[in-house]
Amino acid sequence: MDVITIAASPKTPYICADPIKGQIEIKGRSIPENSIEFYRPLVEWLEQYSGQEMKTTQVKIQLEYFNTSSSKCVLDIFKRLEVMYRKGWNIEIYWYYDEDDEDMYESGVDYQSILTCPISLVEVKSM
Repeated sequence: MDVITIAASPKTPYICADPIKGQIEIKGRSIPENSIEFYRPLVEWLEQYSGQEMKTTQVKIQLEYFNTSSSKCVLDIFKRLEVMYRKGWNIEIYWYYDEDDEDMYESGVDYQSILTCPISLVEVKSM
């Protein structure tokens, strides 16, 4: 199984999913023209990854802004991770938010209330 890497653009986040390290990272702005198409490679990767031997998987999400369609895609990714969690995988989700960004903090709290797998909210100090 390969590592997938998607470079960031002004409208899309950086994505890296590494099956060997058990790490997934999404970082940047997420306002793509078509969120479903943009996130499709990661969703397909997760489908394949979830069929492998169970391991600890660390997920780091650090979005500075995301639109409604991206929030639905992120929730879909989280729900796939939750299925893995329920099957015994050790899933560690970290939701990073800027200390001055109440909207991103609230989004993390909302995801915490929807999912059963734990999500750690991590405050990042502004520069």
